Amino acid sequence: MKNFIFDIDGTLLDTEAMYIKALQEVLHERGMNRPYAELAKTFGIPSRDALIRLGIKDIDGVLAEWTPKTEEQPYQDTVAVYAGVKDALGKLRDAGANLAVMTSKRQFEFDRDVVGHGLAPYFSQAIVAEDIAHGKPAPDGILLAMKRLRATPATTVYVGDTVYDADASKAAHVTFGFAGWNGKRPTDFTADVSFMTPQAMLNLLKA
Repeated sequence: MKNFIFDIDGTLLDTEAMYIKALQEVLHERGMNRPYAELAKTFGIPSRDALIRLGIKDIDGVLAEWTPKTEEQPYQDTVAVYAGVKDALGKLRDAGANLAVMTSKRQFEFDRDVVGHGLAPYFSQAIVAEDIAHGKPAPDGILLAMKRLRATPATTVYVGDTVYDADASKAAHVTFGFAGWNGKRPTDFTADVSFMTPQAMLNLLKA
């Protein structure tokens, strides 16, 4: 496998608490008390799509409050790069792999989280929400990343952590690699390959 395309949230960066706790507080302030586990089921897709799936009526109003809430320090303090990720990305790059990211994040979120945590230099291409018409589980983002990498489906793996990532990979006809280092164990999808540590990705590169 030569081309590695990565999801960001829940894959390279632990950002779930930042997004979900901020949303939970916004909804609570509006009189809607939703369990964390219910909200977390939408983690990994664009914010607007998440609110639609949750049946939120005032989507624009909630979005206007949710985004600024994630900027507050208590939520920002929960964000971290998963252990071993930077080392693995560096080794993949140095071994000749082509690396890209394809994320549901908007450009300002990419700059805040990916650039801000020192991940951007590892990637030659970055696809964000503004670059595509349809987010995951549609394959648009993966297909655009492959086009920019000049990659073929047979030589490409998309590394992610949710059913939306798995479905997007299937639609794009690429291998789906599960980022098992995040401590989660999926029950709603089956990965083509699971990586229990970031370094395990090097074995796929050599395969």
